[in-house]
Amino acid sequence: MTALLHARHVTKVFSSGLISRAKTVALLDFSLELRTSQPAIIGVVGESGSGKTTMARLLLGLETPTQGEVLYRGKDLRRLTRREWLQFRRDVQVVFQDPFEVYNPLYKVDHVLETPIEKFRLAGSRHEAENLMQQALQAVGLRPEETLGRFPHELSGGQRQRVMVARALLVKPKMIIADEPVSMIDASLRATVLDNLRKLNTDFGISIIYITHDLTTAFQISSNIIVMYRGSVVEAGDVSRVVKQAQHPYTRLLVSSIPHPDPNRQWSDEEPPSEIGSQSKDEVGCKFASRCPYAFEPCLKTAPPLYQTEDHRTAACFLYREHATLNTEKMDNVFLYE
Repeated sequence: MTALLHARHVTKVFSSGLISRAKTVALLDFSLELRTSQPAIIGVVGESGSGKTTMARLLLGLETPTQGEVLYRGKDLRRLTRREWLQFRRDVQVVFQDPFEVYNPLYKVDHVLETPIEKFRLAGSRHEAENLMQQALQAVGLRPEETLGRFPHELSGGQRQRVMVARALLVKPKMIIADEPVSMIDASLRATVLDNLRKLNTDFGISIIYITHDLTTAFQISSNIIVMYRGSVVEAGDVSRVVKQAQHPYTRLLVSSIPHPDPNRQWSDEEPPSEIGSQSKDEVGCKFASRCPYAFEPCLKTAPPLYQTEDHRTAACFLYREHATLNTEKMDNVFLYE
């Protein structure tokens, strides 16, 4: 079966400056294959600058890969016809980080729901359109009578974000890419939005790519997880095993930074790099070596490949060099979440 969306060895390099043309590798050799037979929630985590949003923009066709390709139903996004683009936009929806920026403050919130209904011709009459909007709002736990007819500033951040989830649901997508959907929402409302996303997966069969810097929410909602650092995948696999038995030193650092409810627990500082790690240069070797307490000689010479440490689990670290290096075919299979 052809995958709905398939990123194949995608690299994105940004250039800046008129003379020196400095280059920044935002994403390096990224592969991910998603099918619709068994919809899943995939968490993509990492600190700022790890390449998460660049990955999302590439999957949405908002950026063009420097190398590699993103395929929609087996066809490169760059070669889609206008009709295929329209279907792609219907199958792959997005929920952005800031729910307020999406709204035009001069329009009532009805407008963001009416637009996809009109664009995709989802209703044959005004009455049918109103029914669709009401059903979508109810599906995300909002009361239509308390939501429709109001301006964006009259809703809370959590309500505005749930309206955007309802907007995505209107077109019955196969996949939703949610880029930091709860980072700008009060903590008391985050659980509600996360529960909405989870229900979209379980009740409507929608796959979700959940992008976040917060490992805690990724653990709560995801079935599989990809950990990224400075544009590269450093670990991936079952979310429970990755979080509870982290293999890559960077993943362990993320796990150790999770707040703990024990008031007697002491906050631990980041471990200093090893003596060899402190000699690392950004241009060569492992990107994490300069922060890694386990770095040794091989880390300074070349970037570690992805090693298959378990079935459908991988880590890019020389600590696991006794495991097999993933070849091209196997690398796609590691990220094949069905």
